[in-house]
Amino acid sequence: MARGLSPKAEGFAGTVLADIDWSQPWFAPWRELGESTAHLALQQQSVAVALNVLSTSAKSEVSAGSGDLASAASMSTNGTGLALGDANKVKFVPQSALPEGQAYEDFIFKAKQVPTRDGLHDFFNGLCWHRFPLAKHRLNQLQAAEIATQGVRATRGPVRDALTLFDENAILMHAPDALWNALQARDWLTLFIDLRDQWQQVHLVLFGHALLEKLVTPYKSITGHVYRIASDVDAWNDAVLDAWLVQDLQPAKLATKPYEPLPVLGVPGWWSANAERVFYQDPQVFRPKRGHADASTPSSLA
Repeated sequence: MARGLSPKAEGFAGTVLADIDWSQPWFAPWRELGESTAHLALQQQSVAVALNVLSTSAKSEVSAGSGDLASAASMSTNGTGLALGDANKVKFVPQSALPEGQAYEDFIFKAKQVPTRDGLHDFFNGLCWHRFPLAKHRLNQLQAAEIATQGVRATRGPVRDALTLFDENAILMHAPDALWNALQARDWLTLFIDLRDQWQQVHLVLFGHALLEKLVTPYKSITGHVYRIASDVDAWNDAVLDAWLVQDLQPAKLATKPYEPLPVLGVPGWWSANAERVFYQDPQVFRPKRGHADASTPSSLA
C-alpha cells in the first residue's frame, strides 16, 4: 500500500489521501498533524469526521501560556459570528451543510462550521485550521467583513482576492534581506545559486492548502505566493507566528497584494534536479520580473 496508509475504500472520494508522501520536505512540518488524520479519514471514509477527531490539546496548552497569543485571541469580531477567541471551536461538516446561495466564508463566520469535501483540498484546509487557528479565523473575519459591506459580487475586489490568494497559495517566509531582495528582483540565479548557503537561515511555512494539494503530485512549475515574516518574529514557533499573522493581516496591506512568486521545487534541498544550475535557467518557470528582458509573466507566476 502506498505510503503505508490503509487500503483505499472504493467509492470514497478521499482515497487520494493515501497518495500523500509525508516524507517529502514540504510535507514534513505537517506530518505530525496530517498522517494520523489521513489514516482516520480513510478508515472512517470522512475527512470531516477525521478533522473533528484531531486533537488540538497541545496547541491549547501553548495558547494558554503565550501572552502574545492570548492577546491576539482576545480580539472580538465586534458583532455576532466567529471570534478569534473561538480558535478551537470550529467544527467540520459535510459540504451539504452549506445552504444554497450562501457564501462559503459567510457560513463559516456565522455557523462556526467549515463545509468539508472528501479530498485533498479540504483535508489540507482543515489541517491549517488546526495548526494556525487564529490566522484562519482572521482570514475568515476579513472575508466576512468584506461580504457584509460589499456583498457577493461577480468580482471579489482587491481585499477578497488577496485574502483568497493567501488562504489558497501563501508561503510564509523568514529570510535574510539579501535573499528577499533577490526574490523581489526575480534574480533567480543570485537567489538560488550565489546565495545558496544562506538558505540554511530560511524558514518556510507552506500555508496555502491549494498549494499543498498540488504538491501531492509535484511538478516543476508549481508556484506559491510568498508573504514575508517580519525579521523579529520567531517564525519557528507556530503559536507566535499564528499570533503575528493576526496582527499583520490588515485589509490595507492585503489590498496591495504583498506577495512574491516562488517556484517551490527551486528551494535548495527540496528537489534533486535543482542541484544543477541549468534547473533555474528554464525561462518557462523562472521568468524575469516585468520590465526586464522578458516582460511576459506566466499564469503560474501571476
